[in-house]
Amino acid sequence: MKEIMPINGQFALMNLPYQDLGNVISANTLSFHHGKHLKAYVDNLNKALPGSEFEGKSLQNIVLNAQGPVFNNAGQILNHNLYFEQFSLAPKPMSKAFADRLTAQFGSFEAFQKEFETKGATLFGSGWVWLSADAEGKLVITQHANADNPLRQGLTPLLTFDVWEHAYYLDYQNRRADYLSALWNVVDWQVVESRL
Repeated sequence: MKEIMPINGQFALMNLPYQDLGNVISANTLSFHHGKHLKAYVDNLNKALPGSEFEGKSLQNIVLNAQGPVFNNAGQILNHNLYFEQFSLAPKPMSKAFADRLTAQFGSFEAFQKEFETKGATLFGSGWVWLSADAEGKLVITQHANADNPLRQGLTPLLTFDVWEHAYYLDYQNRRADYLSALWNVVDWQVVESRL
């Protein structure tokens, strides 16, 4: 994963590469999720960094080493960047090599999807469901509450679905499972695989 560094001491709000994701995620949801929620995390982290031990450090370094509000805001920025970057209105399919790897690990792509969606749907409260690779390259699905990120467990994050209500409530109300199922339609597997 490419290190995300501040520019002139400040982290920037990532550019959203689309205005909507068709009938999967609306422009209205994205305007709140990216333009208000993610922007607030960026603004709050930038206010907290001057004079701190994390000034000038990469976002990943902050996520790995910070605690409290600094970690919460940095974690949410990293998580959201990975989330928004992995989607496309013209997503590229996964390679045969990656499909074979998922099948070898989970039995089939459908079994992987089912486990991933179940872990996303059953995460209590707010958080994230992740597909990551461990140090030996084994693929694992994990649930992480609030701003947590697999990096803190020594994993390489590959794919994430956001299960904070602000990610889906305007489009799906309380139907988290429907939201999780719809996201597969916009996952760009080329982006996911590039994180390995």
